[in-house]
Amino acid sequence: MPVAVIGSIAADHLMHFPGRFTEQLVAERLDRVSLSFLVDDLVVRRGGVGANIAFGMGVLGQRPILGGAVGKDFDDYRAWLERHGVDCQSVYVSDLKHTARFMCTTDDDMNQIASFYTGAMAETGMVEIGAIADRTGGLDLVLLSPTDPDAMIQHADECRQRGLAFGVDPSQQLARMDGDQVRRFVVGAKYLFSNDYEWELVLRKTGWSEAEILEKVEMRVTTLGEKGVEIVGREVGSLQVPAVPELAKVDPTGVGDGFRAGFLAAVSSGLGLERAAQLGALVAVHVLEVNGPQEWTFDRETALGRLSDAFGPEAATEVAAILPA
Repeated sequence: MPVAVIGSIAADHLMHFPGRFTEQLVAERLDRVSLSFLVDDLVVRRGGVGANIAFGMGVLGQRPILGGAVGKDFDDYRAWLERHGVDCQSVYVSDLKHTARFMCTTDDDMNQIASFYTGAMAETGMVEIGAIADRTGGLDLVLLSPTDPDAMIQHADECRQRGLAFGVDPSQQLARMDGDQVRRFVVGAKYLFSNDYEWELVLRKTGWSEAEILEKVEMRVTTLGEKGVEIVGREVGSLQVPAVPELAKVDPTGVGDGFRAGFLAAVSSGLGLERAAQLGALVAVHVLEVNGPQEWTFDRETALGRLSDAFGPEAATEVAAILPA
């Protein structure tokens, strides 16, 4: 059965600041920050967390179902995703609003400052997971990634009511959600995805300890940047997988989405958690090495060579079995 990815679908406006954000902050004036960054580059790319993850899974030979809300300006983007194996039949098209916009500036240390215009994303609640499951004959997993916060909670409730396995990825919306919302969102999830900073926010906002969270979710999958990923769960103990060495460090936008795409493609194809994390790390570094979350390409033999160099030939052989020829 397929995986459904519910989340944001957006146009990414990506800029570069030739300096360091931290050098522009005055410690004694953090209560009155007033800054403007003159950027030296701007590119517009296809993005949105849900779309990025679904795109990555499609490139890896899966047939993910994308759910989200867009404007009538989505036609070209839809064609792009469908060419890369994404089922877009469950994307809701708003009559009134444009597709969401993500505006992000990255400095020389790969730190980012971003803003997000909701647009049609506010109508994500119009997507019905039950209808997706009925159309496709069932779902192996539903990944609830960042989108309209009310819709995220609505969809988590629906998954619990229908007995559907689901993963949660609150990430960017943790800044918007309060403790009650975060607690309601994560309870019952099979996977709780976050980076290490977001994991600390989850702990703070829920008021729960790690042990208490692991009583409510099956496992957490926490990316650690250049240190790789940590997986901790009730049944799996603790597992750490290092990152794949990068050939270049171009833009971090969408790197976590790439990891999730690789991880979900692997577990959906029957691989274990270690191999899933290794494939996720491989896709993540592909994203890091290009400007834009969907600009990467996947050459099978080259990718398997990098996987073998990073994790050994046995890892490459097992992952090769699930990749498209």
